[in-house]
Amino acid sequence: MDFGLVAQTNAPAKDVIELAKRAEDAGFSHFWTFDSVVLWQEPFVIYSQILGATDHIIVGPMVTNPITRDWTVTASLFATLNEMFGPRTICGIGRGDSALRVTGGKPATLATLSSCMTVIKELVEGHEALINGRTVSMPWVSDGHLDVWMAAYGPKALELAGSKADGLILQIADPFVVKWAIETAHEALRATGRSTEDYQVCVAAPAYVGDDLPHQRDQVRWFGGMVGNHVADIVGRYGDDSNIVPHALTEYIKGRKGYDYSHHGKTGNPDAEFVPDEVIDRFCVLGEIEQHRDRLSELSELGVNQFSLYLMHDQPGATIDAYRDFIIGKI
Repeated sequence: MDFGLVAQTNAPAKDVIELAKRAEDAGFSHFWTFDSVVLWQEPFVIYSQILGATDHIIVGPMVTNPITRDWTVTASLFATLNEMFGPRTICGIGRGDSALRVTGGKPATLATLSSCMTVIKELVEGHEALINGRTVSMPWVSDGHLDVWMAAYGPKALELAGSKADGLILQIADPFVVKWAIETAHEALRATGRSTEDYQVCVAAPAYVGDDLPHQRDQVRWFGGMVGNHVADIVGRYGDDSNIVPHALTEYIKGRKGYDYSHHGKTGNPDAEFVPDEVIDRFCVLGEIEQHRDRLSELSELGVNQFSLYLMHDQPGATIDAYRDFIIGKI
C-alpha cells in the first residue's frame, strides 16, 4: 500500500513546501492539497516549488473541479509541471464542493465532469481533444502522461469513476462503505472491457496516532461535517430511505443543520457537532498504532492501493513519524 498526505495550502507557502519535503523523507509517495483558492493559496504555484525541492514525491489536488479553471488551463498546468520535473503530477478531480460553494456556485454535473476528465487527460498526454466543437492539442507536449483519479460517493459518480477515470478517490475510511464503493466502480470498469488490475483506489481520511480517543475524535469531527456536504447531495437525489446507497453513509446526516465554509476542514468546526463518535470511528483512522495497522490491513484486503492522511489536528508531526516508523512499507 502507498501512503499520501493531504494538506491545505495555508500561508505561508514555505510551510507547505517543508511539509511535502518531510513527507517524502518519511516515505510517503503522494502529496495532495485542497484546491479552494478563495479559502487557501493557489496550489499549482506551490506544486512547482515542491517539485523543485523534492526528488520523487507525486503532487496533485484532492480535488480540483471542472468549473474554477478553464479545462485547457488545468491541462497546461499539469503538462508544464511534468515537462519541468518529469511525470510527477496527478489529477484528483470531482464535481466540486468548497471551491464552488464558498462563492455561491454549484458542483458540476457528472456529464460536465466526464467531458472535463477526457479533455484534460488527452491534452496532457499530447493527444487531440474536442473543445467547443473544435479539435485542439498542445503542440509542445510529447510523450505526456497523467493519471486522473475521480472523487466519488454516490452510485452514479462511482460508475463514472469506474468507467472513465484511472482511479477512484474515496474520502472515507469506513470498510463497509469502501467495499460497496469499490464494487460499484469495478462493475462499471469491467463493463468497459478494462481490467481492474491497473485501476487504483485511494482512501483519504484523517489519521491520528495516540491513546486519547475522545480527544482524537474531537480533533477530527470536522471530517464528518465535510463528508456530510456530499452525503446531503446524495440524499437529495436518492432520498434517505433508499436502498441504492448504504445507510451507513447517509443515516448520520439527519442532525445536520447547515454548513459555513469559513470553518471548512478545521478542527473545532461548529457545523460538525452533529457527527456522533461512532461515525468518526468508522470514517477516520484513530487510536494507537495497532488499531491503524488493523484498519489499513482491512482496507488493503478490500483493494485499496493508497491511504492518504488528513492531518488537520494538533499532532500532525507525531502521526507522520509514527507512520514512518511503524506503518509505511509494512502494510
